[in-house]
This record gives sequence, C-alpha cells and structure tokens, in this order.
Amino acid sequence: MTKYFTAAFLIILTFTVSGLSQTSADRAVALAKEREAEVGKAFERLIEGIRQADVEKVMSVYHKDDRTLFFNYNGTATIGWQQMYENRKSSYEKRSNTSLETTGVRIEILSPTSAYVSCKWKQTQEFEGKLEQSSGRMTLVFKRIDGEWKVLHLHTSPDTFPSAVMVPASEKDQ
Repeated sequence: MTKYFTAAFLIILTFTVSGLSQTSADRAVALAKEREAEVGKAFERLIEGIRQADVEKVMSVYHKDDRTLFFNYNGTATIGWQQMYENRKSSYEKRSNTSLETTGVRIEILSPTSAYVSCKWKQTQEFEGKLEQSSGRMTLVFKRIDGEWKVLHLHTSPDTFPSAVMVPASEKDQ
C-alpha cells in the first residue's frame, strides 16, 4: 500500500511542478507581450506627433536628458533633448500636410527595462510651401524610466545616398 501512495505522490508532484513551470512561462510571455505593447504605444505616439507636427507630443517620447543622442537623417548628430526640441520646434512651424507611413515595424524587448524599435518610413510634407518627399530606416532605443518607455537614442538614415557619398566596396551589396 505504501508503494501506491508513494507512486501517487510522485505523479501528483510531477504534474504540480510542471504546472508551476508552465504558469511561470505563461506569465513571462504575457509580461513580454505587455512590455511590447507599451513600447508600441510610445512609438505610435511619436509617429502621430510627427504626422501632426506636434513638437510637444514628439518630444514627450524622448528622455529629457543632456545625453539623449540623435543620429539624424542628414548624417549629423544632435546631442541633448533641449537642442533637439529647439531644432524640431523651429522646423515644425514651417511644416504642413505631413504624411508618414511606417512599414516593417519590429519591436524587440531586450530586458525588463530596455527595448528597441526599427522600421522603414516614408514621409511627404510641405515645408515652407514646397512639397518634400523622403524615406529611410530608423532605429529607436527605449529605456523604461519612472514607469514610462522613453527613447534614449534615435538613428535614422536615408534609403538612398546622393552620388557624392562614397560607399566603400566592402559596404556595397554583393
């Protein structure tokens, strides 16, 4: 009789332990999906702000810090939230009818407090009354700060380079 109780106990214990680990795994997956959704909402707020030429909405997504780093579409770098705020404010005042499309949006959660978003984008707008079109790729590095996902770094680049830009042979598509 003791053998039967021992066998029954081991069977119950096995199912209980596997059930607990499955529950833990399910919780981890659910938490990762929740973080991904939060980062996605922050990214969408940024895109919506660009479409609306709303500098306050756009800059609310970035970490308000002197070390926030922007690698700009034109190959320059801007260091610091305040400088980018001023740059965007003066530029957005001259913009209208902005259309922005993103494709291939990829959100990667790297840890409970870090993530990145990458995508391709295509934008048209009127700037000082003249139609402009551009497209490129973008990567944003996010960090969870005080319960909110904030961008610490933006890297954006054009899809095509002017012919004057020398691309080393090792960097060309083979």
